[in-house]
This record gives sequence, structure tokens and C-alpha cells, in this order.
Amino acid sequence: MRKLDYNKIGQRIRQARKAKGWSQGELAEKCNISMSFLGHIERGTRIMSMDTFAAVCESLDAKADELLWGIPEPTEASLYGMWGHAGTKNADSDSYMMYTKIMKSVAEIMSKA
Repeated sequence: MRKLDYNKIGQRIRQARKAKGWSQGELAEKCNISMSFLGHIERGTRIMSMDTFAAVCESLDAKADELLWGIPEPTEASLYGMWGHAGTKNADSDSYMMYTKIMKSVAEIMSKA
């Protein structure tokens, strides 16, 4: 089992917060925690509860794997974009679906490595 690196988790939370253009106070308010505690979480000096982690994920619209391990999960829209369909299915949807299954399998294998 991989060991959690709270410094990296905190860095990922900070990056996700900044990407949304939010201050620590804004995220702390959304998560119903103090700004001081959020600062500790972002520095990796305090460990949050599962309830707080769930609130952070929900507030940031981030997947747990993304914040815990740095493994982003591609959205369906991004997969369509990579396939070149500009976000819509067309006559080649069978090959797209196969491509999607393959890419999801590769991502799952890579996350276990």
C-alpha cells in the first residue's frame, strides 16, 4: 500500500484552489473549516478528517485520486477532444468507445504501478 504524502496532498489542494482563483478564506468557508486549519492542510502539517477531505474534493470539484495521488481522471469531453470529435459522437463512435476503454485501462494500470 502506498503511503500518503501530506505535503504533496496539500500542494495539490493549493494548486486546485489557486486554479479556481480562490483565496484560502474562500475555500475554508466552503469547507466549513478555519482558514488557519486550511493553511496547515496545504502545508501538510495537519491531517484532515475524511469529512473535511470530502468537503475539499466537492468544493474544488476534484476527484480524490487527483488530490491524494496526483492522478487526474479525464472527462468524457476531454476524451472526445483527444479523439478529434469536437465534443460530439459521430459515425465512428464504436472505435471511439474502444479507444476510451483502452485508455481507461491504461490509466488504471499506471495508477497501480
